[in-house]
Amino acid sequence: MTFDSRLLSGIGVVSAVVEAGSFARAGEAMGLTQPAISRAVARLEERVGIRIFNRTARAISLTDEGRSFYEAVAPLLAGIEDAAVRAGGSRAVVRGRLRVNVDGTFGHHLLSPRIGEFLERFPELIVDVGVRDRMGDLVGDGFDVAVRFGEPESSSLKAQLLLRTRVVTCASPSYVSRYGEPKSPKDLQDGHRCLLIRNEITGRPYEWEFQRGRRVIPVAANGSLVVNDTGSLLGACLGGAGIAQLLELYAKDIIAERRLVPLLSEWSDETFPLYAYHHASSIVPAKVQAFLEFVREITG
Repeated sequence: MTFDSRLLSGIGVVSAVVEAGSFARAGEAMGLTQPAISRAVARLEERVGIRIFNRTARAISLTDEGRSFYEAVAPLLAGIEDAAVRAGGSRAVVRGRLRVNVDGTFGHHLLSPRIGEFLERFPELIVDVGVRDRMGDLVGDGFDVAVRFGEPESSSLKAQLLLRTRVVTCASPSYVSRYGEPKSPKDLQDGHRCLLIRNEITGRPYEWEFQRGRRVIPVAANGSLVVNDTGSLLGACLGGAGIAQLLELYAKDIIAERRLVPLLSEWSDETFPLYAYHHASSIVPAKVQAFLEFVREITG
């Protein structure tokens, strides 16, 4: 297959459609009509010999072949843009639109309070943050990078371990004053109120366990409140509703302010990972690299 400029142009159109989520919005972003976008996609599909998009009256989505194609070419397209900027001598290498996929814990408690610093550092960058319960299809949904807590699922994406944070057990001073402190993990099974958070994958509350060195004790935590997000969990804990297991990464400042009391500290060796995900390619766009460096900075 010989190369021509229409191939690169068509790839740019496909990237715009994936990012915008529709032919119409992609046309608005590129200054083209919707029929022009549709024709460009059709020409590229004919050129590469695959159907890139599934089209219905209400929505479009990448086909399996289209997803594989886009996953391979999107980082290369970003690399071409970065190379062009560098060749032009511009200092503003980090620019354009960065679409970030995050879970609620990271998005609400860690990223949002500090994102202003990142935007000031790179004034030519537009950041589009999507907070989702599950990562979903990073490629098909047009995201550049994801940052999420939990062990990685099997996928074609490149996963980078950013850190492991301790799981800390906490209660408010008012709760401790009323019910006292548990002396051992097993005390939580009787006489204490535990605040539970639901695992969106299984539909059941996360199980509790306590770790000291290599010794691990599972605990059947009892409680009358189950929530599905960390904001509700933290709010209930601060309000004195019960004992919660929180991630030290966002709870440490609240503990330092003495708004929460750490419990069973000698049993707090359990950790929870934070991973970054991006397209599997040797070329990582400058805007993705800059964002990952910023995440390491705010979580370090």
